[in-house]
Order: sequence, then structure tokens, then C-alpha cells
Amino acid sequence: MQLDFDIDEFINNFITSCSKVQVKKFEKYEVITNYIQKRNQFCMMINGAADLVRYDYNGNKTIIENISKGDAFGEIFYNINTNNEFFVEAKTDCEVLFFKYDEIKSKCKSNCKFHATLLEKMTEIILNKIIGLNARIELLTKRSIRDKLVEYFNSLSNKSFTKTITLDLSLTNLADYLSVDRSAMMREIKAMKEEGFIKKTGNKITLLHK
Repeated sequence: MQLDFDIDEFINNFITSCSKVQVKKFEKYEVITNYIQKRNQFCMMINGAADLVRYDYNGNKTIIENISKGDAFGEIFYNINTNNEFFVEAKTDCEVLFFKYDEIKSKCKSNCKFHATLLEKMTEIILNKIIGLNARIELLTKRSIRDKLVEYFNSLSNKSFTKTITLDLSLTNLADYLSVDRSAMMREIKAMKEEGFIKKTGNKITLLHK
């Protein structure tokens, strides 16, 4: 689902109207933020791409979510029980908007009127987030590595309206995103190629079954 309003105009109005907004720039591979209990931070990607990642006690990495321009993220979307368990890591140079959601009903010193607009748009932003998270859950509940790969490839194909898709994740990150073993995933991709299910050239995948 896409937001039903101009995201560039929304962000620009937010930045220029509200004194409580912060805009920060980050370089590739930098940690944009970590999730803290009771902070209720609302963030929005202005430019760039990042991943929301989680590391378990053994240091294993799971990519929870891919974040791109216009995507909202922050503690308000997750129930945080442990500080510093979730990190947002920049995949490219990024520019990010930060806002404390708890201040949404309080007035700025500049008597900002944009808070009302934010409240109006927040329902759509949250609905868009829920749809994305539901799709993520659907992917992770697939039982086999092949089913997860097919679900992921089909989702990219449906978004781009083409059978040939470009993977913007490295194979290591793709395994982390699918929450599977990389070596086992590589074997499955090889089997799918040999069976004529897909064609793979570099980071381009053509779905032959559709």
C-alpha cells in the first residue's frame, strides 16, 4: 500500500512548520537510532535506505524491516521490552526526520499548526505500517526456504509489474531478512535455477513460473 498523500510535501511542511522536528544526516553503515523503552520516537526516512535489525544473545542478526524513502519507523510501532535490542542501520547515506510522538498534542513555541495535520495523516501512516508488517509476518510464517524465496520474489515482481526483478539485498542480508541459513538458501536458489523455476543473472532474477 502507498500513502494517499504527497510524502515530499508532508515532510517539507513538517520540517518547516514544527520546531520540535529534528533532521539528521547519516553515512552508509552508520547506526541511525536504537530503540529505547518508553521513548516513543517517530522517525521518517527523507532520503536513503536502512534496515531495522535485531541481534540475539548469540550475535545472530535478523533484518526485521527494510526502510526506504517515506517509510516511518521508531518505538511507537514496536513493543520494546529491552533497550538497545533493535537498531536502524543505514544501507546508504540517509537523511532522517525525528519527532517525539508524546509531544504530538503539545504546542510548539512557534504555535505550530502542523500537529493537527500530523494527527490527521497518522492513521494512514499507521495503517500503511500494519499492512507492511502483516506482509512481513506472512513471509516469515512460510515453512520452507523455497516458500519464503517464492513469496519474496513474487512480492517484488508484483510491486514492479515485471517478471524480472532486481535484488537490492546482498545474499547474506537476504538470508537475514528471510531468517534462514545462508548456505541452505544458496542451495535452494541453485535448485530453483536447475529446475527452471527461476533464471538468475547477477542480482537480477527472472521468474519463469509466472
